[in-house]
Amino acid sequence: MAKHIFVTGGVVSSLGKGLTSASIGMLLEQRGLRVRMQKLDPYINVDPGTMSPYQHGEVYVLDDGSETDLDLGHYERFTNSPLTRDCNYTTGQIYLSVIEKERRGEFLGKTVQVIPHITNEIKGVIRRLADGDVDVVITEIGGTVGDIESLPFLEAIRQFSQDVGKENCLYIHLTLVPYLKAAGELKTKPTQHSVGLLRQIGIQPDILVCRTERSISREDREKIALFCNVPLEAVIEEKDKDFSIYEVPLSLVDNHLDQLIVKRLGLAAGTLDLRDWRDLLHRLRNPEHELSIAVVGKYAEHFDAYKSIYEALDHAGIHHRAQLRVARIQSEEIEREGPMRLLSGYDGILVPGGFGERGIEGKVDAIRFARQRGIPFLGICLGMQCAVIEFGRNVVGLAHAHSTEFDKDTPYPLICLLDEQRKITDKGGTMRRGSQPCVLQPGSRAAACYGRERIEERHRHRYEFNNVFRQQFAAHGLVVAGTSPDRALVEVIELPDHPWFVAVQFHPEFKSKPTKAHPLFAGFVGAAIERHSTRGERIQPVEST
Repeated sequence: MAKHIFVTGGVVSSLGKGLTSASIGMLLEQRGLRVRMQKLDPYINVDPGTMSPYQHGEVYVLDDGSETDLDLGHYERFTNSPLTRDCNYTTGQIYLSVIEKERRGEFLGKTVQVIPHITNEIKGVIRRLADGDVDVVITEIGGTVGDIESLPFLEAIRQFSQDVGKENCLYIHLTLVPYLKAAGELKTKPTQHSVGLLRQIGIQPDILVCRTERSISREDREKIALFCNVPLEAVIEEKDKDFSIYEVPLSLVDNHLDQLIVKRLGLAAGTLDLRDWRDLLHRLRNPEHELSIAVVGKYAEHFDAYKSIYEALDHAGIHHRAQLRVARIQSEEIEREGPMRLLSGYDGILVPGGFGERGIEGKVDAIRFARQRGIPFLGICLGMQCAVIEFGRNVVGLAHAHSTEFDKDTPYPLICLLDEQRKITDKGGTMRRGSQPCVLQPGSRAAACYGRERIEERHRHRYEFNNVFRQQFAAHGLVVAGTSPDRALVEVIELPDHPWFVAVQFHPEFKSKPTKAHPLFAGFVGAAIERHSTRGERIQPVEST
């Protein structure tokens, strides 16, 4: 029987349950165990696909097309656990499933209630991951203990231990031990109250992971252990990491968390091997290069909106032993102040995806600046579409060219709606999503990065390059370096006479890992390093307009 670990959070949100869960999964994998990861979110949206990045952060897309919580990005970057649509459920999905069953008559004659019908549905989605060759299922419960939205999930995991046996379940509670500067001491009372709420629900945590900005004294740990009814060794300090989130697993190892889990669940685990992880941290701490990258986006001020982009840049920095100073620049600021003032001096410019017209002209201006001055450029999804618009307007000479997403009456619709999208009216889960094959042109820069000519990457979009303009663009030097296997959809564009100008319709950031940087990000950062080292030796021509 698979063992189950449930991770809950208390006191405040954004404590890092996702990172902690991913770190635990990584440590157990490094001890030879087979792990599956899962996130249960308490919001009523069916998925995060229609939620604002300002509220929810990025939408993380899986190979099967599922639009999921950004914490699944942590799971995939830290572990090798296969992620599918069964790895992320929301209150909306749970209730929708129960209501559909009721409409089909599966509960005929019964009153459908939170207990047992909703909680049974939740327990059912947890059991799905325990099928097959799995040693440990780690389920993170979103939200904070005490939130009304989380109560059905907490009740379900309370019941779960009764169903499978307490010896097969482990409850880890992540909480906050704040430091009050005025008092000059850490305060354990918020943790006590948080655990008290959990115990009122009927869950006694086995392990407490205490987030803190200062080291917790033995006296405070003893107080937490006494009032929260856990052994002293089960009070785990997780101090804030100023250097890198990739230090978290080593911090947990230093506090013997992996040993506690293995012992408590009776797991047949091997010895821990963290050589690869220690090597990547060594690379981070001992860079050989230092360079600056500008990320120009409409959500740039909100870090989580482009979470995977920033992580993939870090991975490429690790790969090249380079310290990256990443500037988050709002595209609207470029519209107001111009690219010369805001983008001069950067070694690379990246334009990520997004939705809506706001800030589009700033992205176009940033891409023009990168193209004209020979600055390494990487465009992703909408970033590729903006690159097409910029090239069409300023090189091909198509005045007022645009995307029909933003200007339905443009005389030159360079970007238009996919044929399969024309009759779709629902917004949720209806885009071209998930892993799709792409064929790369032999000899292209993209093919050189990947080292092969057939790839699969994850998509999330409705609009595509308009094939009517392909020959016209090719005549002016733009290369379609990647297409769908039937050549109907443009996936990659390049400018061969530019030091490094690549834009893609897909989202390569979703397949990057700290131990294995994505090839396109590695290529982009490599080109930025070269520019940084030779910038003073060459002058890039600036086109007249």
